[in-house]
Amino acid sequence: LRRLAELDLSHNCLRGLGDGDGAALAALSGLRKLSLSHNELGVPQAPPSPLPRLGRLEELDLSFNRLRRLPEGLGRLRHLRALDVDHNLLPAFPAPLLELSALEELDCSGNRHLGALPEGIAALRRLKTLWLSGTGLAALPEGLCQLGALESLMLDGNGLRALPAGFGRLQRLKTLNLSSNLLADFPDAVLALGGLEELYLSRNQLTLLPAGLCQLRQLRALWLDNNRIRYLPDSIVRLRSLEELVLQGNHIAILPEGFGQLSRVTLWKIKDNPLIQPPYEVCMKGIPYIAAYQQELAHSQPALKPRLKGLAFIVYELAGDPGYDAIQSFFLSPGALYVLAVNLSAYVPQRFYGSVGYFLHWLGSKVPHAVVCMVGTHADLCAERELEEKCLDIHRQIAAQEKRDAERLRGLVRQVDEALGQDLEVRCSSPHAAFYGVSDKNLRRKKAQCQYLLNNRPQILSPVLPFGCRERGQARRLREKLLSVAEHRDIFPNLHRVLPRSWQVLEELHLQPPARRLWLSWWDSARLGLQAGLTEDRLQSALSYLHESGKLLYFEEHVTLREYVFHNLPRLIDILNVFCERDAAALLRKLLRGGADELRAAQLRHYVEGFLLHGLLPAHVIRLLLEPHVRSRQDLQLILELLEKMGLCYCVNKAKREPLNGAAAAWYKFPCYVRNEVPHAEAWINGAGLSGPPLAVEQLQVQYSFPFLCPPGLFARYSVHINRHVVQRSDGRCQVYAYRGKVPVVVSYRPAGAAPRPATLSIASHAALPNIWTAWQAITPLLEELNVLLQEWPGLYYTVHVLCSKCLKRGSPNPHAFPGELLSQPRPEGLTEIICPKNGSERVNVALVYPPTPTVASPCSK
Repeated sequence: LRRLAELDLSHNCLRGLGDGDGAALAALSGLRKLSLSHNELGVPQAPPSPLPRLGRLEELDLSFNRLRRLPEGLGRLRHLRALDVDHNLLPAFPAPLLELSALEELDCSGNRHLGALPEGIAALRRLKTLWLSGTGLAALPEGLCQLGALESLMLDGNGLRALPAGFGRLQRLKTLNLSSNLLADFPDAVLALGGLEELYLSRNQLTLLPAGLCQLRQLRALWLDNNRIRYLPDSIVRLRSLEELVLQGNHIAILPEGFGQLSRVTLWKIKDNPLIQPPYEVCMKGIPYIAAYQQELAHSQPALKPRLKGLAFIVYELAGDPGYDAIQSFFLSPGALYVLAVNLSAYVPQRFYGSVGYFLHWLGSKVPHAVVCMVGTHADLCAERELEEKCLDIHRQIAAQEKRDAERLRGLVRQVDEALGQDLEVRCSSPHAAFYGVSDKNLRRKKAQCQYLLNNRPQILSPVLPFGCRERGQARRLREKLLSVAEHRDIFPNLHRVLPRSWQVLEELHLQPPARRLWLSWWDSARLGLQAGLTEDRLQSALSYLHESGKLLYFEEHVTLREYVFHNLPRLIDILNVFCERDAAALLRKLLRGGADELRAAQLRHYVEGFLLHGLLPAHVIRLLLEPHVRSRQDLQLILELLEKMGLCYCVNKAKREPLNGAAAAWYKFPCYVRNEVPHAEAWINGAGLSGPPLAVEQLQVQYSFPFLCPPGLFARYSVHINRHVVQRSDGRCQVYAYRGKVPVVVSYRPAGAAPRPATLSIASHAALPNIWTAWQAITPLLEELNVLLQEWPGLYYTVHVLCSKCLKRGSPNPHAFPGELLSQPRPEGLTEIICPKNGSERVNVALVYPPTPTVASPCSK
């Protein structure tokens, strides 16, 4: 093949380059591109192979091998432009590289012990791209600053504390990555790089940014997350070319005036900062909302919210009642103070988890870093010694639970670090390997998730505060405790947030008593906005803030609900309480309060029995239950739309053309009320169920596991969210059978059992192997729906796995689980089968583990 120009020998088992002098390759005199990546070059006992004389070679890829030194003759490749030697075992920077004067691209990343660069690197004057990520560098030589052609420099994952004095001479540099180093001060030399377009400084130790940052006028991407930055320089607003700005995980409280001018920013991350101006709720909505806030602040005078001299508490009492499972998460917000009340007279140490530990797990999963005040009630019914012992036991067991949880998360971080310490080639070599096939990117994402959970543990105020009704002094102490905690600036920075006065007035106008109406139309709200000094075009930002801060409900993206503002939350809670009632007699009394004959009463009794068993109610009975809250058909229609939006119910017979919400013929299903264990299944399920369809059919099952806690009400809400994706569904208490088109799907929930069996939620389908893509097509929208729903619990740890089809077919009670991160990765080239570790002789088709195309995001991303 004398005219061969490109040869790809990657992903093989080559230990050398053919016979002793590489004659086989040397004959390919026209070769310009050669790839030997992902082989076994350099393995112990493999004889070193000299590189054949390939005088025209321009690109050489030796990455992902085990080379401790580069092949002899490399320096003779005078035309070589691109060289990849990343992820090998090189102990130092190879001297032969300095002879490659034509080199334009060099990748040495992942050689963890490279240690230092020689001054002679200045000889590579044509170098445009240099990758040195994760190479153990502690300092850079001045010689690097002479690479005048350099455009892209990757130095992330090292131990750099400073840059060379002459670094500013790299005037052609466009991309600079200094993430995951030890920089405590912003490197001033960077400010001289006027053509810089991308700057990455994530995960360093920066506290201040220089005012001269605005000199980088071409900057399009600026990543500063996970540092210690307290404020941003005013000049940052002059970086008008910015498209990506990542600031999460810092200590920023106030954004500079005019920040909304950064209108080109599309990638924006700001969470995990103690923001007060603009408030956190505004910042999370994006730059346009920040711009609207700052314009409004300039338009009207600012108002501190609230005035701490008249601090008021708005109290939501959840009572630990399981009936609230489906709705209680709507009332948990980051800015709240949580009081966990424990009946000390009934408390016994053996029931700590049910009385205290469970609620701390539940709260932490919804509100990371939640502030919790422990109050022991019925203290007057306990002897003094008993009171002291019980309070001390609760304190000790909380500390022990926190320690166990933290150790478990640190163990997960260590496992991920160990996996990252291996080459991807090693992780892909055997399904026995931890995190089999998972990319470095997904592993880093998993580590970041665990670190986030570690860094945002609940703030549990100790000790337990005893309270009894007979002692007035204890009531006073409780009041003083709550006030002192609420006024503590470090604990509740958002109490000191600054709002435009017009927004504060708008809130007061919406909440003015008497608020008899359940909702306001957009135009009603706009009239109140005019009284507050807000024109219609400025109203939406204010309503969005009031929604995000929990003052009212305004769904700006919902086709129907965006025309209304639900300002009367107490009345809305009264309505939600109707659907938390599980006593048949109480429900029947509500329905019969206007009187009814015997036949009508019997019919209503039948409806109530069906509701409490199957969760089904017709719209006209719902209207009777909601009287006097609902006065018109429009009221009912809106409430049903709202309940559906919140995931409490769905319409089982909605017409395709004309919506039946609120019409007499419409029936609604409330999944949290379903009591029958197994749905009415189709024939394909009755034969085998989840344990295995007919032998010619392959089972596809993705399982979500919740090691600490599965959010209460998750399955019920999820079964509502998937309704728009499925047809012919049948619901059980813990299962949903349905179809996506003609393809069957099963959604199953299994509560946690005796340790160590966690709660699980599974989405499954099946098809013959040639048509398995139809099963993937059926479950993918359901997976995406669950991933979106789980984002409501940012403090929740969960794992995702693809269960082995062969194990499922055998009916194995403990099937092998492939990592769920593979769902977001492309199928490896050339791979057709994977060995199941549970039975080494069985091979699983790759199409049963990887979807045809990767999902948009990893299931574990937050």
